[in-house]
Amino acid sequence: MTALAVKRLRSGLRWVAVGAVVLGASGSATAQPGATAPSPAPSPQVGFERRPQLSPAEEQTQADAILSRMTQAAATVRRQLDTARQARDVVKSLCLSDKLSQIDVAARSAKDRQTALQSAAQRNDLELSNHEFTMMTVLGQRTQQLTAEANQCIGEDLAFVGQTQVDTEYPQGLPADDTTQYPATDPPFVYVPPISVSPTL
Repeated sequence: MTALAVKRLRSGLRWVAVGAVVLGASGSATAQPGATAPSPAPSPQVGFERRPQLSPAEEQTQADAILSRMTQAAATVRRQLDTARQARDVVKSLCLSDKLSQIDVAARSAKDRQTALQSAAQRNDLELSNHEFTMMTVLGQRTQQLTAEANQCIGEDLAFVGQTQVDTEYPQGLPADDTTQYPATDPPFVYVPPISVSPTL
């Protein structure tokens, strides 16, 4: 065997040894006894945390509180309306009467919803009870808004400040004489008819 062939053989054996070392290292890393499996990559999706759902009993308790607040709001606006009527404040009375009527309608609807909520809870109908409780919550929020609007009703004293007064300002430099009348002529103007040129006319 020539020296060139020996050199090529040694170079080939060297690359084979390097490859065997690399393969052995990778194999031992993946199949090493006692090694734990790599943890999976975290999911990019973030979990959505839902609000805890109330039980039918808790919904009934909250519904009673909502209806109680609506009754108190109606009583407050009714007292304001009585005071405005005693003061003969027509403007404020009309405003408060409108708000009280809307509150009474919402309260009657809430009572009906409360009855339906109790029936759904007795049947263990979670979907219907949740719907009725949601409607009662909306009616309670509407009553709060109407109460705030009733507190902003203004009366006649604020709505009508007084009689309108007009102030007139004249610019300076105007003539002192009355220019709306014709000036008097001295002597008075005398009308003389023209002389006829043709006797036939």
